[in-house]
Amino acid sequence: MKKATLTEPGRNVMTKVYAVATLASMLIGATVNAAAAPPTGIKNVVLVHGAFADGSGWEAVAKMLEKDGYTVSVAQPPETSYAEDVKYTRAAIGAMDGPVVLVGHSYGGSIITEAGNDLKVSALVYIAAFALDNGESCASIEQALPQASKAFKADSNGNWWIEPEHFAADFAADVPQAVSHFMAQSQVPISTDSFTHKVASPAWKTKPTWYMVATADRSINPDQERMMAKRANAKTVEVNASHVAYMSHPKETAKLIEEAAASAHSTLSQ
Repeated sequence: MKKATLTEPGRNVMTKVYAVATLASMLIGATVNAAAAPPTGIKNVVLVHGAFADGSGWEAVAKMLEKDGYTVSVAQPPETSYAEDVKYTRAAIGAMDGPVVLVGHSYGGSIITEAGNDLKVSALVYIAAFALDNGESCASIEQALPQASKAFKADSNGNWWIEPEHFAADFAADVPQAVSHFMAQSQVPISTDSFTHKVASPAWKTKPTWYMVATADRSINPDQERMMAKRANAKTVEVNASHVAYMSHPKETAKLIEEAAASAHSTLSQ
C-alpha cells in the first residue's frame, strides 16, 4: 500500500497554518504576561483596618490589588492602645522591600496619620477614615459633628463596642446580612486610649493623599469626612456606601489605591 504524502501546495498550507497558530500563541502569551506584569509607580500596599473589625475585611481589595501586580500586606493593629496600633502598622511598613502606599479605614485613618510619617510611605489613602489634624482625636471629630449611630457603648474595662443588634444598620448596612451578622459576633473592641489619643504630626501635611467618602456612613458623619478630605487637599471620590465602603465597593477602593500608587513618587531618595 502506497504511503500518503503531502503535495507541495499541501505543505504550504500546513506551514501557513502553523505560522498563524504560533503567532496567535505568542500574542496570547504576551497578553497574559502584560496582565501579570508589575505596575508602574509604587508597587507595595499596606492596608490597615479600623475599629470593631480586623484585617479580613480587606480580602476582596487585597485580591484585586494582588491580581494587578501589587505586593499587599494587611496590618493587624490590636486596638489596645494608639501606640501599639501605630507600632504594628510600622512593622508592616518596615517589612516591605520598597516605597509603600498606606491605606486606612475608619480608626485606621488615625493610625496611618502618624505611621505615614515613615520614610517608606509615599502616599496615603483614607477610606471613610479619620484624617486627623494636630491635637485632634477620633473622639473630638465625633463630638464636633456627631455620627448617626448611637450604638457605641463602653464596657467596664474601657473598651468600646457596637451593640450587636445595631451593628448591621450602623456599620455595615450594604454587605450581605450573613457577613454583617458574623462581623457583629467577631467585632474587635477599641480601647478608650485608641479612640481619644491626640495626633501630634499628621503625615498628610507632607504626603500626597487620596480619600473615599462614604455618603451613607452612620459611624462617621459624611460631612466630617468631606471636611477632613478637603483640608488634607486629598483627591476625593464619593460612593453611596455604609461605613465599610471598602467591603461593599471593593472595585472602587482598589481603583483609588492604584491611582495613588501610579501617581505617587518614592520618598526613599528624598
